[in-house]
Amino acid sequence: QVQLVESGGGLVQAGGSLRLSCAASGRTFSIYTMGWFRQAPGKEREFVAAIRWSGGSTYYGDSVKGRFTISRDNAKNTVYLQMNSLKLEDTAVYYCASGPYYPGSTYYLSDSYGFWGQGTQVTVSS
Repeated sequence: QVQLVESGGGLVQAGGSLRLSCAASGRTFSIYTMGWFRQAPGKEREFVAAIRWSGGSTYYGDSVKGRFTISRDNAKNTVYLQMNSLKLEDTAVYYCASGPYYPGSTYYLSDSYGFWGQGTQVTVSS
């Protein structure tokens, strides 16, 4: 199994920036994709970004394109989410997730990920 620990959340003013980190441990050799999702109270879990662990291809949800950047450091088993130009609607608990490859896996669906972190709160204020 894979254990994931998020960090870097906090309170930031609209227009500001935060960088989230997700450190993976355990059977990290099995990781094919790592992703970020977020969930605000009363709302559905939303895909934010994903990255292929080996090739580094990245994918973004429409609401964050141009503002967020996902990256990875394989040697450190860590994935990052750089969040710029934050908006009030970005307020949510952010979760990182990892999953192995399997046929038909889809990076933007939470069901494609087998392991999840505990989440880190991001609050954007005016």
